[in-house]
Amino acid sequence: MPQYPNRQFLEFEKPIKELYEQIDDTKKLAEKNPKIDYSTTIAQLEASISEKRKEITMHLTPWQRVQLSRHPDRPYTLKYIQNMCTNFLELHGDRNVKDDKAMVGGFAELDGETVMIIGQQKGVNTKTRQLRNFGMANPEGYRKALRLMRLAEKFNKPVICLIDTPGAFPGLEAEERGQGEAIARNIYEMIRLKVPVVIVIIGEGASGGALGIGVGDKTLMMENTWYTVISPESCSSILWRTWDKKELAAEQLKLTSIDMKGFGLVDEIVNEPDGGAHWDYVDAAERLKSILITTIAELKKKGIEERINDRIDKYCKMGFWEENPAIQEAAFLDSKP
Repeated sequence: MPQYPNRQFLEFEKPIKELYEQIDDTKKLAEKNPKIDYSTTIAQLEASISEKRKEITMHLTPWQRVQLSRHPDRPYTLKYIQNMCTNFLELHGDRNVKDDKAMVGGFAELDGETVMIIGQQKGVNTKTRQLRNFGMANPEGYRKALRLMRLAEKFNKPVICLIDTPGAFPGLEAEERGQGEAIARNIYEMIRLKVPVVIVIIGEGASGGALGIGVGDKTLMMENTWYTVISPESCSSILWRTWDKKELAAEQLKLTSIDMKGFGLVDEIVNEPDGGAHWDYVDAAERLKSILITTIAELKKKGIEERINDRIDKYCKMGFWEENPAIQEAAFLDSKP
């Protein structure tokens, strides 16, 4: 995990940065004055950092949670796999076009059980971000994911999908190769998979790019993530013709984990370490791992048909609406011969 001073701080994390700077200054004083014991002062400042992290987490706005989900130090799919699983064997290619680096997946052992784990992967620096296409998959990425899911079904292994994408790649070449069809095909096939499927939003969950690997028996959501049809910036640009309203858009979209749980679109929220998952990769992964183990064990108790029917019912019941009796009556009268 990156440590200060290499750590990057968001605007609302500046109080934490100031405390780190005070620790640095205190350590420099200790070097200049070796006869004076500054250990108590440093310990107090470190305790203050822990308290400040907790305080910041308790009072986050929807836009701040969006910012945390995009934090450059936040753990991505491969980091979660590294800290949750053993014997990860990455599989490549869609057997049609090429290997999409924005989508990774393969077999791994989770607490001794073999699972198929798939997810979108962002880069950690400029070079790898370009390589991973900023986590935006092309059609071959979704076709690779589907190939791996069918492989898991063949060997009767549970599937875990980790979602972290600003959306599917919107380029012309992606549309030419059937981006919409690839995502639609995945949704259609995932609803009928015979093995347990667990979905986890670990960062950004935007648009069809998320839904392309986002259909399962259970959907988990990390605490400081978001899940909606459009990013706050794009929503703001459409409604107000400017990105300046992105904070208002984030609030109105109701995109946080708490909102999603309230709407019944996700089943469980996974709490993160104080301040966010980027402060402790191991702790964040352990929290998610324990819930995954329990969830998969519960899903395996169900029969295949029961699991598929429950999955279908779950998605059929999503959303809420209100019917106007007058419109219903008019439609009934119009239908009469």
